[in-house]
Amino acid sequence: MQIENIQQEINNDNYFLSKHADDERKNDNITILELEQAILNGYILEKYDDDIRGSSCLIVGFTDEGKPIHVVCGTKSEVLVIITVYIPTAPKFITPFQRRKR
Repeated sequence: MQIENIQQEINNDNYFLSKHADDERKNDNITILELEQAILNGYILEKYDDDIRGSSCLIVGFTDEGKPIHVVCGTKSEVLVIITVYIPTAPKFITPFQRRKR
């Protein structure tokens, strides 16, 4: 997965928000616009090429107002699937870019 391809799918409105992602988005008060901004302004932080669900990745990005957002997405057939979305916080993350060691 390449960030440019993911961003193109967002620009083309060719993505699907899983129920889990939608629930998490609402729990963290993240709007669809903010989700899209984070992906369009973001980059791939981690790749999960061996995921049993298929190739996926963790994107870190910021909204136009500077809110950090993490998005896990993958591909299913020809559609980008947003698997989950959340605001990275302690204790799991030290910063939006650095995961706390387990």
